[in-house]
Amino acid sequence: MTTPLGPGALAELDTVGTPPAPRRRVKRDKREKERVSGGAPMTRGERVRLVFGHIFIYIAALIFISPLIYAFFSALKPNQEIFAMPPTLVGSEIRWSNFADVFAYGPFLTYIGNSFFVSIAGTLVVLAVSTMAGYAFGRLRWKGRDAVFVLFLATLMVPAEVLVIPMFTVMQWFGWVDTYQALIFPFAFTAFGTFLMRQFFRGIPFELEEAARVDGAGPVRSFLQIVLPLSKSAVAVLAVFTFLSFWNSYLWPLIVTVDYAAHGTLPIGLATFSGITGTRWDLQMAAAIISMIPTTILVIALQKHLVKGISMAGLGGR
Repeated sequence: MTTPLGPGALAELDTVGTPPAPRRRVKRDKREKERVSGGAPMTRGERVRLVFGHIFIYIAALIFISPLIYAFFSALKPNQEIFAMPPTLVGSEIRWSNFADVFAYGPFLTYIGNSFFVSIAGTLVVLAVSTMAGYAFGRLRWKGRDAVFVLFLATLMVPAEVLVIPMFTVMQWFGWVDTYQALIFPFAFTAFGTFLMRQFFRGIPFELEEAARVDGAGPVRSFLQIVLPLSKSAVAVLAVFTFLSFWNSYLWPLIVTVDYAAHGTLPIGLATFSGITGTRWDLQMAAAIISMIPTTILVIALQKHLVKGISMAGLGGR
């Protein structure tokens, strides 16, 4: 005759009768992750293709970076060994003092400071103008919007060299020749930045902005609190491209600047550097290496945002 078990006895029996779960091993975890992620073990042919693909990428990267490596080691050579035949990567002695001697030949530190000021100020102006213009073209609805955008975009087909004389005449009218304003504002209203931000803004769901407007937010508040925070990657891409454009600009600063020692930028300083130092190519190489350091750090720091922004900037199509 069986005796019925109570609730407590059933719970105890379930606890005692249930075997402990076995510990997961490392290999099992790896297989489980592959199964969950949908991955499958690679075949031998796939491994071979992967290895050869990596080797090809490394060789291509080495080919592209080899001129920079040679320039760096040339900056450490004595001047008379730079054009020695046959060429050598490392000179008879390593002169780190070449980098310090750069600042003794002309106002090279002033050139760097001017380039930083012009590049940062110009980037901030371009970001402000391009984001607001991109929002107006991409998110707001107004009569003649598409026609105006096409005309604005057509300015990209005009070479910058064609605009040099008209821009210089305008700078004379404003009295801005040989000033920082002339180095910053003529290129602050570019169609490239507006086009980039417009394409990115059009990829953001309109429902987010409509929900904000239901809550009483206007276009300005929607732009500042909803659209702009979602566009950090695109803004980072535009910031890097704009900074590099101002940093490497040579023709316009050469024309609009009169006193190079006071308002000259780094490309102007590099151009006049050879005249000041004569045949000191070792110092010329050292100055070029120094000029590449800020832009290299900027690109490395914003690398993730650059990849994400470039991949997403062209997805808008509404």
